[in-house]
Amino acid sequence: MFREMRRFKQKLEKNECEEILFNGTEGVLALQGDDGYPYTVPLNYVYKNGAIYFHCAKAGHKIDAIKNCDKASFCVINKKDIVQEKYTTFFKSVIVFGRMSEVEDDKEKFDSVKALTEKLCPDFKDGIENEINKDWSRLNLLKMTVEHMSGKQAIELVKKGE
Repeated sequence: MFREMRRFKQKLEKNECEEILFNGTEGVLALQGDDGYPYTVPLNYVYKNGAIYFHCAKAGHKIDAIKNCDKASFCVINKKDIVQEKYTTFFKSVIVFGRMSEVEDDKEKFDSVKALTEKLCPDFKDGIENEINKDWSRLNLLKMTVEHMSGKQAIELVKKGE
């Protein structure tokens, strides 16, 4: 169903992909937008329990696109060192494919938005629960259930053993 990586020597193992997802803070979500055009949007996220969670508005282009087609992909770039003298980029990246849904379960929603906020605001953890509770009625959370992931790195990093 999902394509095998053509440059298999550059493939990252699943644990390396998950490490990139755990440590990253932003990526680009791709959905099928209006009139069949791709719709991509940069988002903060948290990777938790094998799923990716995104905070968003309750209405808008993302929500409409997901209602029309729940299939999505999400890309995170971990390393992106431009090496000018070699006319290349040393990179590591992960692409995830999965199904999008709005989180309805209150416990999952609370725990996941708390994890996202702790990840993005580690210096202000004390006030997180109050903020969540204050804005609970307006809070919307999306979940990408991962069906497939692949990671790739620059061939130069493979040769260096990084």
